[in-house]
Amino acid sequence: MNCHICNDLCDTFTDEKTKITYYYCGNCEYIFKSPECHQDFSAQKERYNLHENDEKDAGYQAYFQRFLDFTLPLVGQPKTALDFGCGASSLLAKMLEKEGIKCDYYDPIYHPDTLNDNKKYALIVSTEVFEHLHQPREVFESLLEQLEEGGYLALQTQFHPNDREAFKKWYYHQDPTHIVFFTAKTFRVLCKEYNCEFVSENRKNMVLMRKC
Repeated sequence: MNCHICNDLCDTFTDEKTKITYYYCGNCEYIFKSPECHQDFSAQKERYNLHENDEKDAGYQAYFQRFLDFTLPLVGQPKTALDFGCGASSLLAKMLEKEGIKCDYYDPIYHPDTLNDNKKYALIVSTEVFEHLHQPREVFESLLEQLEEGGYLALQTQFHPNDREAFKKWYYHQDPTHIVFFTAKTFRVLCKEYNCEFVSENRKNMVLMRKC
């Protein structure tokens, strides 16, 4: 099977405990679960509904603040933003509004009617979304289309350890709704493919890119 990101031929390995087969691309370090493990929206929503994300919770606020502390010092003073895949909560959008950035939000499950495909943004943020995507390259391209020239795309998703045995012990792929996995290199390859600037990464779970 070919890689969703760079179209190179993938190797395979199997988690002995779960019997799930994974496809690994040596070129861009992208990993994805075998397609039969991919879940539809209804199954994903059942899982998401178990999340207890209270906007008033200090820990939940701090979680997003870490993302903003990484992103905002690098993006200048954007006037508009989109939180793509916000989930049931609009907390991140509200926190951006407090920074003087007018922010829309969209989620295909909880807020499916809020996206204006013709609107352009100076900043698009997406936290803990890309690991759920069946076709992440297509979504990456669509988000670039919604960025203004020189606009920024900031993503958060846990980077996998890029070692098969360590990956099998890694907690992140055990969530059944997490089906695709990245390293910073994966996003560097995407940037090269789409002529974007790879601005920064935190070596753990955050990347910032700029549309040229």
